Amino acid sequence: MLTLDVHPTGRHFLQIPGPSPVPDRILRAMSLPTIDHRGPEFGTLGRKVLAGIGQIFRTKHPVAIYPASGTGAWEAALTNTLSAGDHVLMFETGHFASLWKKMADRLGLSTEVLSYEGSDEHLPAAPGWRRGIQADMIEARLRQDTQHRIKAVCVVHNETSTGVTSDIAAVRKAIDAARHPALLVVDSISGLASAPFEHDAWGVDVTVSGSQKGLMLPPGISFNALSPRALEASKTAGLPKSFWAWDEIVDMNKDGYWPYTPNTNLLYGLSESLDMLLGEGLDNVFARHARWAEGVRSAVTAWGLPIQCADPAVYSPVLTGVITPPGVDADAVRRLIHQRFDMSLGTGLGKLKGRMFRIGHLGDSNDLTLLATIAGCEMGLKLSGVKLVGSGVQKAMDFFSSHAAPDTLKKEAA
Repeated sequence: MLTLDVHPTGRHFLQIPGPSPVPDRILRAMSLPTIDHRGPEFGTLGRKVLAGIGQIFRTKHPVAIYPASGTGAWEAALTNTLSAGDHVLMFETGHFASLWKKMADRLGLSTEVLSYEGSDEHLPAAPGWRRGIQADMIEARLRQDTQHRIKAVCVVHNETSTGVTSDIAAVRKAIDAARHPALLVVDSISGLASAPFEHDAWGVDVTVSGSQKGLMLPPGISFNALSPRALEASKTAGLPKSFWAWDEIVDMNKDGYWPYTPNTNLLYGLSESLDMLLGEGLDNVFARHARWAEGVRSAVTAWGLPIQCADPAVYSPVLTGVITPPGVDADAVRRLIHQRFDMSLGTGLGKLKGRMFRIGHLGDSNDLTLLATIAGCEMGLKLSGVKLVGSGVQKAMDFFSSHAAPDTLKKEAA
């Protein structure tokens, strides 16, 4: 006998830090009929999304768009700029920085990893997973590299596993201060369109990103934003590549086309996403995320639980990591919340497995969805036997009611 899944009434609360909820506007755009990817209508679409995505990255230079996940864009960034055996300097800030290092090793690169050297009372096994990139350590290491053996510095902008947003401009200053020619390659998969990012102004050579975070799309599109230095390096890079190669993509993109079949309907969605984000204004988008993040953090502080990011200067506007008390399995708390309240939270990854959960506050959200999210977390923590200092729900209610969104204030004034 065939049994059908029984779906709860109402909408599922997808509060992971990506994939983020997809707005109805974007879903409707994606439902348009598929068109000929070699026809004139597609060329118009291609030129539009290529111009718009450059504004999101804040770059005047090419952005390569792939029908792939962010992992594919990681590989594209490495294979287009480096050769087998090249030495790459990386900084461990969390699980995704570690995964990128693993990929570089598998591609035949020589990797060296720096990490925070302090201690931490809450996570003694992973103190660096509560901090951002230490630019002074990068500068010191590059100064030692007088032979310029290091060919690239690879760092993560917004570390999705921990809720830390590192200072990329400081990394560029460190490279320049060391007078080192290494390329700066940055993963901003979860930071793009949620946190300020300046590809050109910060001197980034390759920025990697994906569709399923701040752009509010399903997974399936990834990006490489390129600098002139990166394009020049690609001419002599020796790692094998075909699908990922920039040269054919950049050349065909001039007319709005791709050298292979692109993901047409996701590009419809990207076009709508760009209209939404640029119509709102990126500075307003960033302010919205920063406000949401502050409201959520106020709730975690009221609970008396440690925030995964230990440095307030680099709190992420995209997500907040919550460390559970010793002996409390964070994954068991997450499962209970999912079963009882139909809400998904991010799991602890790698070294953080079972020690924390992640609350996403990005993209298609608002004050009430976040208040409901906090309420679901608070109920789940209490049902799991966690003794909370105070009510995070009340604290967040106080914050959001006393810190009105700028657009709300404009409506009240009118």
